Amino acid sequence: MRRLLRSARWDADAVRDDIRAYAVDHLGTDGGVLIVDETGSVKKGRASAEMQRLYTGTAGRIENSQAASSLPTPPRADAP
Repeated sequence: MRRLLRSARWDADAVRDDIRAYAVDHLGTDGGVLIVDETGSVKKGRASAEMQRLYTGTAGRIENSQAASSLPTPPRADAP
């Protein structure tokens, strides 16, 4: 994973197209909407992993925090 994130060469447009095709095939419905949500969590101290100073709407300012992205999706109509 570290090599992928630091030094691997890849085509960003091709990755975007692959992810879009996957989302349409597996999550898509007529009139569906895909929402990506980024949430910041304010953290104090030094014990939290992957923490850095960044702007977070939770605090309304630059603060020690962690950012996470989620992709909430409703259940598919054909799901058991």
